[in-house]
Amino acid sequence: MTCDRLVCANCAGPVTEARCAVCRASRERLQHQRGLFAGLTPAALLALLVALVAVGLLAHQTA
Repeated sequence: MTCDRLVCANCAGPVTEARCAVCRASRERLQHQRGLFAGLTPAALLALLVALVAVGLLAHQTA
C-alpha cells in the first residue's frame, strides 16, 4: 500500500505531505512495512508472472 491517496483523519490533509504528527507517524509506518514487491506496479507484476510461466513451460519442454 502506498500513502499517495491516503487522507489523514487528524488534519484532513494528504498523508504524503505529513502536515501533522499523525501523518508523519503513518507515513513512517507505511514505509517500514514495504515488502519485496511493494515498489512494483501491477503491470510489472503481471510481466514477471508471464515471464515465470514462460520459463516454466520451457523447462517442462526440455525435460
